[in-house]
Amino acid sequence: MVVKQATITDLKGIVPLFDLYRVFYGQSSNLIQAEAFLKERFLNEESIILVALIDTKMIGFTQLYFSFSSVSLEPALILNDLFVLPEYRGQGIGASILKSAQGFCKKYNYKGLSLETAIDNPAQKLYERLGWEKDSHCFHYFWSAQ
Repeated sequence: MVVKQATITDLKGIVPLFDLYRVFYGQSSNLIQAEAFLKERFLNEESIILVALIDTKMIGFTQLYFSFSSVSLEPALILNDLFVLPEYRGQGIGASILKSAQGFCKKYNYKGLSLETAIDNPAQKLYERLGWEKDSHCFHYFWSAQ
């Protein structure tokens, strides 16, 4: 198993994973929109996608978005999406993807990585094992325009 940074040439392989990720979070499957969304991210250089592969089969991914800390005056990354095919879970694939994201962050001098997850997500144990710290000094808010 290897984790690598994806390019637009990997788009067709990522789309089914991205679609399954969205379905996992209660969205309807839509491969056409999923492809258009990811293609736009690649073309506009708006995210970094890391993919896990066994041979040539993509089995997981994470998508990192760019952000900034005004307080520390440093760039940061948001780990927005993380998904591993169900049949490959529990084999350390998610941990490898997360470690690769941490390595990317260090290599390119980002302040760090942030993420949000459901309060009942069992992956919290994995995050904490890999050095992520749960935020206990602030709340997360969201305003919806819809």
